[in-house]
Amino acid sequence: MMLHSALRYALIVILLAGLGCTAPPAGRAQGGTYYVATDGSDAAERSGATDQPWATIEYALGQVPDGSTILVRPGIYNGRVRLDAEFAVGVTVRAAQPYTARLRHTATVVTSYYGQGITLEGFDIAHSGPGAGALVVQIQNLRSEGVTERIVLRNNILHDSYNNDILKVNNGARNVAILGNMFYNQAGSDEHIDINSVTDVLVQDNIFFNNFAGSGRTNANSTSSYIVIKDSNGDSDGIVGTEQITVQRNIFLNWEGSPGSNFVLVGEDGNDYYEARDVLIENNLLLGNSANPIRAPFGVKGARDITFRYNTVFGDMPGQAFALRLNREGANLPNANINLYGNIWADPSGTMNDFSDTPPADTASFELRNNLYWNGGAAVPESSDDLVNVSDDTAAMLGDPAVPALDALVLPRWDATNERFVDGSVSIREAFVALATAYGRPGASSAARDAGTASAAPSDDLLGNARTVGVGPDLGAVELQPSGPPIELPYRLGLPLIWR
Repeated sequence: MMLHSALRYALIVILLAGLGCTAPPAGRAQGGTYYVATDGSDAAERSGATDQPWATIEYALGQVPDGSTILVRPGIYNGRVRLDAEFAVGVTVRAAQPYTARLRHTATVVTSYYGQGITLEGFDIAHSGPGAGALVVQIQNLRSEGVTERIVLRNNILHDSYNNDILKVNNGARNVAILGNMFYNQAGSDEHIDINSVTDVLVQDNIFFNNFAGSGRTNANSTSSYIVIKDSNGDSDGIVGTEQITVQRNIFLNWEGSPGSNFVLVGEDGNDYYEARDVLIENNLLLGNSANPIRAPFGVKGARDITFRYNTVFGDMPGQAFALRLNREGANLPNANINLYGNIWADPSGTMNDFSDTPPADTASFELRNNLYWNGGAAVPESSDDLVNVSDDTAAMLGDPAVPALDALVLPRWDATNERFVDGSVSIREAFVALATAYGRPGASSAARDAGTASAAPSDDLLGNARTVGVGPDLGAVELQPSGPPIELPYRLGLPLIWR
């Protein structure tokens, strides 16, 4: 049974919803454009007009009417940025020139503890250096009435935490969207994104990797998963078990973390309740271009109703299980209803020595169906000690997905000096499309072509193309288009958030 029914995909424009908004300041038009600059001032006589910019984002949010856009001019902005105003329609805070407005702090750089209806777009956000306090960005609910919600992070470069996660979404926040960003270099045994005790979070169109040397840092192979989805604190915030989480159309690559961690992990803390439920992970590209050992690209610990479908896991994943790990720790309940459909698991090097790490007592129910497996022409390994094996897939496809080799891959980290990414791209989206096109698309001879089942497949693929080419959907993250390479549909960062 599919986890997400058609009803779950009904389009709800949540940025046009919300509760109570304060009246606009007298004399200001609804929904105008206002400015912040490093040489601005938060003096009361300032209007925020192009020739009278304010000095801080926080002050600007307290002045503008609902429906406004705040443009932040290039420069370095030091100190915490608090996104705590309330807007029913929504306000966008946007870098006037993408990635040239740099938000820096010696502790958490951006917080939203009380905000509603705020989008942060186009910034370069990082700790100012070693010794910083925990977290780069945190979105959590500390409101006594209502909920911190409808917060969107779009088209930002979020990088180089020197203490803990890059982004934590926690403590009862809801309706959070993380769209089209780039993440790299968290710190310690922590994550790029910690989704913790919240509901309705969308993670879409982002690039995740690590490159510590590029930031002048040492890679200690100690960092944790890129994304963890869990609930650490029981019912203390009114939520028991993170739920309704979608991770779709993202690219994960260049593992430099702990050999015991994952690209994506659901559940982590060994609690005696399901730490997550109703989680959909689809249309993602997970690339094994690093020699650093990884525990498994995907893991589940004490969670239920998890669907992992139409993803492409490709390359050499040295370490433990090539595909997945389903297990329990501490007081975890057995995993239940774990669904694995339409994926590509392919190691062209032929070094896949373990497909899954899945102790039989740790998972109550799962379904493995209609996936493509390739171990460079060698047999895909089976183990009687593991619950999940290729032989459990009665509609398995065995064959070469004909995905290009990863030898020429260039990490697209941001080069602030030259105001472009190291791969030559000028935007996160351009870098995303380049990676997806070069390393995600199946070749014309691919065993993945038309091998999927329409009723089990997403309606679109990694680049947003419809899965309507041929007699059936292609397995994996990318649908091969008629002319060969994928044809990317128009991608407009300014669109309102459409919630499922």
